[in-house]
Amino acid sequence: MSSAAAVLPCQLSAQVLGRDRLRGVAKNRLKPRQVQRHVFRCFGGLSVIRKVGDRLRQGDTTAQEILSMHLDKILVTDQAIGSFVSHQIDAALLEAKQIDEQLSAGLDPGPLAGIPFGIKDNICVSNVPSTAGSRILETHYPPFDSHVVSALKASGAIILGKTNLDEFGMGSTTENSAFRVTRNPWDRRRVPGGSSGGSAAAVAQHQCIVALGSDTGGSIRQPASFCGVVGLKPTFGLLSRHGLMSYASSFDCIGPVTSSVEVPFFSLTSFSHFKFRIANLGCRMPPSCCR
Repeated sequence: MSSAAAVLPCQLSAQVLGRDRLRGVAKNRLKPRQVQRHVFRCFGGLSVIRKVGDRLRQGDTTAQEILSMHLDKILVTDQAIGSFVSHQIDAALLEAKQIDEQLSAGLDPGPLAGIPFGIKDNICVSNVPSTAGSRILETHYPPFDSHVVSALKASGAIILGKTNLDEFGMGSTTENSAFRVTRNPWDRRRVPGGSSGGSAAAVAQHQCIVALGSDTGGSIRQPASFCGVVGLKPTFGLLSRHGLMSYASSFDCIGPVTSSVEVPFFSLTSFSHFKFRIANLGCRMPPSCCR
């Protein structure tokens, strides 16, 4: 992070996101100054999780305020971007209220307390529609949480909803969902990549702080690069695939899409404190990985 922060934001915006090509174009593109600010957030300074966590524990904000800010962003932007296919607003509001009560009582809700997450819709969440972008599974409500979702909940994270994807993860543009097309927040005439395009677009549009995706042959890394965010495919076997709808079982990995390079370490550290379930290789990450 320090080496990237040493590069001027204007240099980053030109090198990474082609700032010069954004001048004088259609309204659905971001302005160069917005590109600069976003790129600097990705590569410079503390991660959003660390800053939000510090403010939350110092009493400068509340989990309900953080959640409301992101819900407002979803209401304003998601009709045009199409990042989410479903939302769990009532459950999220209840979780935020409980986190605030725990903090007021001097308790620690967990390392990811109050952090809004999006979950790719091929990762199972208990009693929430998990469709893998297909009408075939439109009424599929898993009776269990995937391992990674269990870890998120135990760490205090708040799940906002399920993000869009190419049907069954088979695509690279997120245009092949049965429910809606996802567009690139930087230029809505362009694709966000795929198949985790909904997760990448949600983070780029600041609809959530972190989103989970799945990667078989590039489905986290490619949309992250298209949307100017950070995507990590963990080493195979590092995180459990329990609750992930399979595409190619010997290649599938669940991983985070975030706004900075520091955030994946927080996420992976939280996951590593859980025992792995069957249907995956298991080696645990040392708890000191984010130090």
